[in-house]
Amino acid sequence: MDLTLAIVLIIVCALVGIIVGFLVCMFLPVMKAKRAQTNANKIINDAENKADRIKKNAQIDAKQDIFEMKKEAEKDIKERKEEVVVSENKLNQREQTIDARDAALLKKEQSLEDKDKNLDFSIQENKKRGALLQEKIDSIIVELQKVANMSEKEARDQIFAKVEEKEQINIAKFLREKEDEAETTANDKARDILANALARQAQEVTTERTVNVISLPSDEMKGRIIGREGRNIKSLEQLLGVDILIDDTPEAITVSCFNPIRREIASRTLNILIKDGRIQPGRIEEVIAKCQKELDESIRKAGEDALLKLGISGMNKELVTYVGRLKFRTSYGQNQLDHSVETAFICGTMAAELGLDQQMAKRAGLLHDIGKSCDYEVEGSHVEIGARLARKYGESDIVVNSIAAHHNDVPCKSVIAYLVQSADTLSAARPGARSETLETYIKRIEQLETICKGFDGVQTCYAMQSGREVRVIVLPEKIDDLGAFNLARQIREKIESDMKYPGQIKVNVIREYRAIETAK
Repeated sequence: MDLTLAIVLIIVCALVGIIVGFLVCMFLPVMKAKRAQTNANKIINDAENKADRIKKNAQIDAKQDIFEMKKEAEKDIKERKEEVVVSENKLNQREQTIDARDAALLKKEQSLEDKDKNLDFSIQENKKRGALLQEKIDSIIVELQKVANMSEKEARDQIFAKVEEKEQINIAKFLREKEDEAETTANDKARDILANALARQAQEVTTERTVNVISLPSDEMKGRIIGREGRNIKSLEQLLGVDILIDDTPEAITVSCFNPIRREIASRTLNILIKDGRIQPGRIEEVIAKCQKELDESIRKAGEDALLKLGISGMNKELVTYVGRLKFRTSYGQNQLDHSVETAFICGTMAAELGLDQQMAKRAGLLHDIGKSCDYEVEGSHVEIGARLARKYGESDIVVNSIAAHHNDVPCKSVIAYLVQSADTLSAARPGARSETLETYIKRIEQLETICKGFDGVQTCYAMQSGREVRVIVLPEKIDDLGAFNLARQIREKIESDMKYPGQIKVNVIREYRAIETAK
């Protein structure tokens, strides 16, 4: 009985457990679903609130960005307006300057016309005076024949001798006055043009050199450069075509060569080898090839930069390379590329002042010394070589003639050729542009004094201001005032024909007569 009751209770409990478990299994998903729905609704509400906040913040940020962009745009517009105002002021000032210059030119033209009229009037007066003088001479001849029983030929010779002696001084004075007047007029015009051209140029002082000095980290490096039995230095000199001087100068060697391109390659090669430390024939060949390639690129870039600086286009690429080679060439210590660019600027400025083709003038000025880029490799003077190069690479006849005539080897055929001569002289003669070797300087001074002493009546002479002025002292009993004027002209012509010199030489003829007595 008890066992049966126990079994029934167990069964009942099991059934109750099953029912409860079933009910739990039935209601648990429903409860989870309700809870999930509640969480989902909460998440959605939070997301909607967050989205509203983000939207409001975005609207505020957008308004702030729009305000800043508007403020920046207004600032930019204001700056541009200020730039436009400044540009307009500059243009107005430039127009005023041009108007003032035009007025000055018109005034000078009117002055020249007035002087021409005065000169024509003076010529007519001289003709009338000559006719009147001839009438007087004829009447004097008749009187002399009557009084002195002289033949007509004898009377004419005597009168002409007196008239020539008297009028020679007047003629010389007249010529001198007219020369001074013409020189003053020409100088005024030339001074304005040259001052305008030179004011825009300022170059550094240069010195002449045909050697490069290479610094060494120590004297031990000299032995490594020489190598075993001299194989390294022999290889360097043979491949580079230069002389390498190993002297007693501490921690330095010297590279000597008249070819500036080779000298530059040698300097670059040695610097690389010294820095690297590996110096042997195979390495030397490799570095030389690398330096040659880098120098070719540097030459090309230097030529292109010069053309870009001057605003010149359409030049043959080979000719541009020759222009770049001038960077490594000097004349009396003056860098030839800088000199050519400076000459081009001056020439272009003068051409613009005269109303000529400015681009053509710049082109001629840049190429006037192009022959110096290879005159150490090609036979002939730099003038001949330059003219051939310009003609070969399609430059105009004006440019070719300007190159050929810039040292008066051939006549100038255009105004631009004369401008190139002037610009070349100005660039070379400015203070600090060039320097001479002592030997060349002494020879030039000696030649100048020898020319002056070669004229009759010269007592002594002195070259002053590094040969830019010569003072000639004459014997007063042999040279009179008129003779001193003529002697100065003759010396000037002799110097121009026999000497080659940069700039100008001023000739001063000094005549002093002293009457000295001693009272006892």
